[in-house]
Amino acid sequence: MKNLFFLLIAFVCSTLIITGLSSCSEDNCSIAGRPMINGGIYTVNPTSGLTENDTIKTLTVTALGTDSIIINNQTNVLSLSLPLSYVSDTTVLVFHYDYTENPADADTLWVLQDNTAFFESIECGYSMIQSITGITHTSNQLSSISIINPNANVTGTENLRLFFRYSN
Repeated sequence: MKNLFFLLIAFVCSTLIITGLSSCSEDNCSIAGRPMINGGIYTVNPTSGLTENDTIKTLTVTALGTDSIIINNQTNVLSLSLPLSYVSDTTVLVFHYDYTENPADADTLWVLQDNTAFFESIECGYSMIQSITGITHTSNQLSSISIINPNANVTGTENLRLFFRYSN
């Protein structure tokens, strides 16, 4: 009787362990990360007319109408990765070039995008495919923006070329 009781307990425990292990999924929803738009910083040399890599000395990026700080006082910025809104077809970003000393020195970008939700898996739920359909901006320091690849991605592929005014 005692052996039967221990055998029953061992069977129940092993069944619970096997069931628990087999219910684990190999999906890691966060492994790829959130798709971002990636931008390179450029300028056009007025003497040669050639496009050159540029650097923003100090940059803080905020989302308009929220208290979200996307990039906080980063220095010597050569490129950037920015999220797009999941809940709207327009993302409004404010580039502050000297946020602490001169908050008015800023440019605003309006990024128009298509958001397409797709079902990834039961464990991960829905994800979003986003593509840029247009972009407008103010021109305090930013002179123009070129869309190179409209699709937000997790690979770091350049989507935008942000051209700033030339300075020596």
